[in-house]
Amino acid sequence: MKGRFAPSPSGRMHLGNLFAALLAWLSARAAGGAMVLRMEDLDTSRCKDVYAQLLAEDLRWLGLTWEEGYGIGGPRGPYRQSERERRYAAAVETLAAQGLIYPCYCTRAERLVASAPHRGEKQAIYGGHCRALSDEARKALAQKRPCALRVAVPAREITVHDRHMGDYTQHLTRDCGDFIVRRSDGLYAYQLAVVVDDALMGVTEVVRGADLLGSAPRQLWLYECLNLPPPGFRHVPLLLSADGRRLSKRDKDLDMGVLRARFHPEELVGYLAMLAGQQDRPEPVTAQDLARYFVWDKVPRQDVTLPTGREWF
Repeated sequence: MKGRFAPSPSGRMHLGNLFAALLAWLSARAAGGAMVLRMEDLDTSRCKDVYAQLLAEDLRWLGLTWEEGYGIGGPRGPYRQSERERRYAAAVETLAAQGLIYPCYCTRAERLVASAPHRGEKQAIYGGHCRALSDEARKALAQKRPCALRVAVPAREITVHDRHMGDYTQHLTRDCGDFIVRRSDGLYAYQLAVVVDDALMGVTEVVRGADLLGSAPRQLWLYECLNLPPPGFRHVPLLLSADGRRLSKRDKDLDMGVLRARFHPEELVGYLAMLAGQQDRPEPVTAQDLARYFVWDKVPRQDVTLPTGREWF
């Protein structure tokens, strides 16, 4: 059993990030497993070293330790995506050898592909325009701008047997469409990188927010195409503000700078444990003690709304 944290160092973690991180850690520890910390810093324009350092420090402050990864090292590194481009290039070559890669010269829908998609961010279904281009048309377009690389998905249904949310099915061409694996600026995309990294790092269980459930079918398909062992998935509910808004780093909602100034780590873990259905009240508890009685069946499957006015403060 090996779980992982895979945060993006684009800002300070907020309460929703902590909720998913705690559940990933508890799931691994309750099963006697290990943890990996990987920094998903593909988007170099937003990700900063200072945030990576703060992420690691904040996780340790909460007692969410790891055995392999950022700041520790290990046999399957490096543990920053910005340093793993050679592995992503090899994966693209494997896909290309199967006739699944084609150049795309369209300018739309490239902005967010280096980052994990989030609920509420519109994900356009690509119509496949560049898949059918002739060699002559591609040569002409190549004179005008660099190309992105897309993967040609088949007309197949893929079902994810999520261990917490249940089965989730997508039809790849209808619900997903051909997606980018390398941007026109040479930056590799999240969907490819996360598959390669989890497989090569030996991750056996991925616990992450329910906003990424829609990415799981295409990722399972990539595991199949690359002949890599897929992990098990558990997607967990999101934390919402009292007005129903998803917590976000961009909104500075309840970030670790604020939380660490106001709470002891046991208080924060205790409150998250209550939100995760492990306690009836927000009683202080260490992460280590919580792991001794952690039960997945008690974790909600619907998004969790924080109290109006944040009375728990």
